[in-house]
Amino acid sequence: MHHQTISPSRKFQNFNDAANQILNMLSKQMDINTLFIAENDGKTNTIKKAFNRHEELVVEDSQSPLDQTFCSLAINYGQEPLLIEDISKDDNAGKLEISAQFGNGAFIGIPIYYESGEVYGTICGLDKQPVSFTEEQQEMFEMMSSLLSYILELDKAQKEIQTLSSPLVPLSDEISILPIIGHITLERAYQLIEDVVMKASEGIDYLILDFSGITQIDPRIEDPLLDLIKALKIMGITPIITGILPTMAMKVPHFAHSLKGERMEATLKIAIDQLGFALIQKNSYENGLSK
Repeated sequence: MHHQTISPSRKFQNFNDAANQILNMLSKQMDINTLFIAENDGKTNTIKKAFNRHEELVVEDSQSPLDQTFCSLAINYGQEPLLIEDISKDDNAGKLEISAQFGNGAFIGIPIYYESGEVYGTICGLDKQPVSFTEEQQEMFEMMSSLLSYILELDKAQKEIQTLSSPLVPLSDEISILPIIGHITLERAYQLIEDVVMKASEGIDYLILDFSGITQIDPRIEDPLLDLIKALKIMGITPIITGILPTMAMKVPHFAHSLKGERMEATLKIAIDQLGFALIQKNSYENGLSK
């Protein structure tokens, strides 16, 4: 007897974690052999997550032509769950080659949509035995489809935020600004180091790290941010720290204290003015020599 278990976790890290948890919850509410979540690109159906109680009817990461799957029937049916309580008696299912494998078994499925209305895939239940689906189970499938749609959008937004979370804004060939904004978690601080070191390696002399846009800060970020400053200096880049507000200095006192030997300015504007002034002075000096 094949019985697959899904380990619950306390929070969703991403869409896959949420899919795992949702199948785990549905498996406790429904006495059906298989529950799965599939993604499709309009042509190919890919099983992303699967729960098989006794017999392995669906295999994770397996692919099939979409038009040869029960999932395609659910997508065509629309925003309500498609219920097939006896596959052998269903006209649409009967047109699929796979239906012969399931005899008088059962299927339930509903599409998962992006916010745009585009179909991501489906959440489905499948069995080789007949199943009578209750109204509560149908409502649960609708609710889980909506929840997965919401998590898809959160996942997409999170990836976009990560892409934008460490933008280096060039002022000139020699000077760039790193505006650090939002909630700085420990994980994000380490990601910041990786991104900035890679981007700054393209060759700048000064990097202004502006902290004035921080809304929340994890006190544990002191070490990774100090590591970032050290890494920049090793690379021959002069870090200039701006926007350390009193509230931030109080939350991470060791960090603020450790910056005493570094070049600091109260605001981004002052730092830019100072760098601009230094460059103007240098140019003026060179012009004076050439006269």
